[in-house]
Amino acid sequence: MKVSLFVTCLVDMFQTNVGKSTVELLERLGCEVEFPESQVCCGQPAYNSGYVKETIDVAKNMIRTFEHAEYVVTPSGSCATMFVEYPHLFEDDQEWKKRAKALADKTYELTQFIVEVLKVTDVGARLSGKATYHTSCHMTRLLGVKDAPFVLMNQVKDLELVPLPNAQNCCGFGGTFSVKMTPISEQMVDEKVDCVVDTDADYLIGADCGCLLNIGGRMERLGKNVKVMHIAEVLNSK
Repeated sequence: MKVSLFVTCLVDMFQTNVGKSTVELLERLGCEVEFPESQVCCGQPAYNSGYVKETIDVAKNMIRTFEHAEYVVTPSGSCATMFVEYPHLFEDDQEWKKRAKALADKTYELTQFIVEVLKVTDVGARLSGKATYHTSCHMTRLLGVKDAPFVLMNQVKDLELVPLPNAQNCCGFGGTFSVKMTPISEQMVDEKVDCVVDTDADYLIGADCGCLLNIGGRMERLGKNVKVMHIAEVLNSK
């Protein structure tokens, strides 16, 4: 099975190990992974800020970039959601809407792809300790991926998974929201950090780098000793 990796901006610039873990994990599961070099930002920051027309050229580039792909897989529920939003950009252009819909239909968040397409529930991972999981907003509420991460984490050997209080609450990142509404964002992430600390977990796991950077950065500033891991890193642990 051939997979095209959509690595995302945050992985490319800040968390390259997440990209490496994603590739190693997919290859171990029998996938041939390619990386189209013409990929750039998916346009989500502009789109979420109301610059819909300005997002169209970005979307066209990404549609062209992945048009040949059998499957598009990304270690980000948020960015996968943006691809699913693409058809809405082209309501007045049926040709591009059709091409956007074709991309949306073959795009998957990493855990979603492993469980729903590869039909794998145990990737053979091992990680010793107690962990809690942050459910990101776009991935759960818009993309609708809720169960796949837990299906996979429950099979990680030696990992004790404990519930995160108020797990449904946003961490306060929200892309440009954290920049435009900093005081509110800070209060939201402080509440999230308190919930993580209350679990007494060794690890905070998540599937979106934006959330993990936000929560992890705040915990570091507050001196909280919890290791932040992307779920790709967890599933690639041995």
